[in-house]
Amino acid sequence: MSMGRFLLKRTLQGIFVIWGVVTAVFLLRFITPGSPITFVAPLDASQELRQQIARELGLNKPFYVQYLDYLFNLLQGDMGYSYISGTEASNLIFARLPATLELAVAASIVAVVLSIPLGVISATRRHEPADYAATSFSLVGISTPNFWLGIMLVLLLSVQFGFFPTSRRGIGLGPALGMLVTQAKISGLTTWLSHITLPAITLGTYFTALITRLTRSGMLDELGKPYVRASRAKGLPETLVRYKHALRNTLIPVVTVLGLQLGTLIGGAVITEAVFAWPGLGTLLINAINARDWPLIQGSLIVIGAGFVIINIFVDALYARLNPQVVH
Repeated sequence: MSMGRFLLKRTLQGIFVIWGVVTAVFLLRFITPGSPITFVAPLDASQELRQQIARELGLNKPFYVQYLDYLFNLLQGDMGYSYISGTEASNLIFARLPATLELAVAASIVAVVLSIPLGVISATRRHEPADYAATSFSLVGISTPNFWLGIMLVLLLSVQFGFFPTSRRGIGLGPALGMLVTQAKISGLTTWLSHITLPAITLGTYFTALITRLTRSGMLDELGKPYVRASRAKGLPETLVRYKHALRNTLIPVVTVLGLQLGTLIGGAVITEAVFAWPGLGTLLINAINARDWPLIQGSLIVIGAGFVIINIFVDALYARLNPQVVH
């Protein structure tokens, strides 16, 4: 199978998965207790007013008609209007998405920069103090709850020492880079970094620990294989054997986990966003769930699901690049 057909097959599978997500998310509204009208209508609303609201929102139509209308509107980019604010759901969702993407990517960068060197050092210095330190760090990182770590970082580094802001986003990456390019001012970028550092560490700690353990076990497995012993017997430098041959083969499962975890970070940053009052998609989703604002809930979950699918297709392409046998 050619690379093009491989990616086309993955894309078609991704479209089918997104359709499944849309259908499942739509069904959630009908199996979840409580009517949206209860949250939209005034407490003393009459039965006539409740029926009028149901007609205006299209909630009095048969189930299949609502489903087909929703699919048709969604194909045109229309996710409906927020029950609470009356604003287009897509505008609210895509206004929050950059903040969540920034946080997820920053957490991934923190994880990759720390975890892969730690995993390599731990594997190549097995049963030495560096190995014990890296293993202990990964164990603590996996065991530490995000919300507790975030609160402790705020209390220690923000409240006690004042190194970082306690919460909020400050400025987006785009405007910060714009200030740097157009006005030659670095203040925007430093403000962005100061606000995102603690949330990125909080969100990326578990991810760092996971990749460290995965890299360590993969490197130990590769370093024991015959091709590594043959490379050493030929007199290749140890650095070349470790980083060009062993680490390259180790990165194949690491890349897979990186892609899957990046999708998890986008959808799972809710707690971190709540701790740091980060204005992202997770905070919007929680507020929408509390208000039973179904257009926002459905739109947010669909965007998160589509993000998972796109990232997985990208990971499949990268995986096929690292290991061409996957295509066949």
